[in-house]
Amino acid sequence: MSAPTRVAVTGLGTVNPLGGDVASTWEAALKGTSTAHTLDNDWTERYGLAVNFACEVPLDPFDVLARPEAKKLDPSGQYTLIAAREAWSDAGTPEVTGERLGVVVGTGIGGVWTILDQWDVVKERGARRVNPFTVPMLMANSSSAHVELEFGAKAGAHTPVSACASGAEAVANAFDMIRAGRADVVIAGGTEACVHPLPLAGFANIRALSTRTDDPEHASRPYDVDRDGFVLGEGAAILILESEEHAKARGARIYGYVSGRGMASDAFHISAPSTDGQARAIAEAVADAGVASRDIVHVNAHGTSTPLGDIGELNAVKQALGEDTDQIVVTSTKSMTGHLLGGAGALESLFSVLAAHHRVSPPTINIEQLDPEVPLDIAAGAPRELPSGDIAVLNNAFGFGGHDVAVLITSA
Repeated sequence: MSAPTRVAVTGLGTVNPLGGDVASTWEAALKGTSTAHTLDNDWTERYGLAVNFACEVPLDPFDVLARPEAKKLDPSGQYTLIAAREAWSDAGTPEVTGERLGVVVGTGIGGVWTILDQWDVVKERGARRVNPFTVPMLMANSSSAHVELEFGAKAGAHTPVSACASGAEAVANAFDMIRAGRADVVIAGGTEACVHPLPLAGFANIRALSTRTDDPEHASRPYDVDRDGFVLGEGAAILILESEEHAKARGARIYGYVSGRGMASDAFHISAPSTDGQARAIAEAVADAGVASRDIVHVNAHGTSTPLGDIGELNAVKQALGEDTDQIVVTSTKSMTGHLLGGAGALESLFSVLAAHHRVSPPTINIEQLDPEVPLDIAAGAPRELPSGDIAVLNNAFGFGGHDVAVLITSA
């Protein structure tokens, strides 16, 4: 039996609260930069929002994209296109026939700004004034469709919608596409643009958000004893996945490999996590990659800064890997970016690839007093060097509804 196809990562692109591209994002991450801030608008006064802070992207898409194309995209689609173009260029603009090129871009919500803005138009100005591009802008598959059109991808364009696991599931599905022989190259990632009054109100009312309105900069504090919820973020991240054979044939630079993925579901609760489901996803990813638990030196954790979720996830890592966890350094980059929902797993896969490539773990910031229940080593406050040699990095993403995804990255 022939060996399974190895899947290389050859390109990266992103726009997120830390930066408008990969270089600025990675630099800000290693510096431990907080991006949470009070929103510069009147939403608190107009709508009575209990939480009026979030992590926003540092650019206006209309300054990056041509105005005619930007106007036909929801912000979630704008972020995706910016990230996809950077990733494709970073990969060296691969020469691949359309029939061998795929797209998988996940999202948790889709075009929420378009839906709600155009509903306001209906109410205030009438149905005839609705933007004729409304449906192509609001549909959850809008981002994957526009990327497919941009790059001429004909092997399949897919859109996993699994809440906060969507971006990681997209990477996992892209990995499966290449291993199954459906494509040689896949443009994969996730996006979200929902720093909007309705999502802020909904998450606040379910008590998922931090209410640290007097100090938003330090509100996202995974593993701290005083953590009280996540901070909403926005943005997109794209990875170019490619069969090793195709990448090497064209002399591509390889950052690392997606070597395994695990997926499970909790069947437990619509918004509360299950350690068992998470542990099964992690164990499956490790087995799929064929690595030993001892090879895993870093975990980019889901780590949302919620009282229940943070410790439960680390216990799931322990449950899945057994006693071979002393070498693991854990970080939650959400302490800096906030929670990108459907884009989170893609951005954190990107961070995991860079961590394996540069041999360094970004820090978890804002930990003033580490929760004594934390069972693993946390890269608190400063980056942490990772070992030389062959290493593995685990990225976890878990979503409302009990969607559990783990992606295993190995060094090049």
